[in-house]
Amino acid sequence: MDKVSDSVTKLQATFRIKVNGESVAIATVGQAYDFITRLSTVEWAEFRALHEEARAALEAAAGDAMLSRKATDALRALFARTNLL
Repeated sequence: MDKVSDSVTKLQATFRIKVNGESVAIATVGQAYDFITRLSTVEWAEFRALHEEARAALEAAAGDAMLSRKATDALRALFARTNLL
């Protein structure tokens, strides 16, 4: 896939998180990729390894929907560690 953020591949779970007082639902690979890449790497610095793993998993799932479980698990780990869940 040329652009990961365009992927409509469904994740295995829909994440509902609050950011700046607004509730955000993340249900697709593209939405998740946009969310975790929208912030600068400085903001993810403390969780760099988890962020890189989630990003790589989303990139892989954008090209192969069979990998959406791995991407979902990587996102869950990142969001749980950053207290977004």
